[in-house]
Amino acid sequence: MDFDDQLRRYFGTDDLTAAPPSAIDAGVERMLVDFGLEKDRARRFGLWSLLFMLGRAPDLDVAFKDPADRDAARDFMDLIDRAAPES
Repeated sequence: MDFDDQLRRYFGTDDLTAAPPSAIDAGVERMLVDFGLEKDRARRFGLWSLLFMLGRAPDLDVAFKDPADRDAARDFMDLIDRAAPES
């Protein structure tokens, strides 16, 4: 799952700053639908990760049935948090 491909697929651009808010909202809705239908664990995690970075990810207990997937998501959240610049 290539990040730029996902941005183009769901938002019509690989530059989210160029996308109007309506395109972001519509893309997130499509992502949530695809996330709910996706069976492949890796693809689900990729979709969830992008949704998380956009502030729209489902809660972990809803998103992942497997405890290992929830742990991986927590690790991802921690990595993103540590990478964020301090305010």
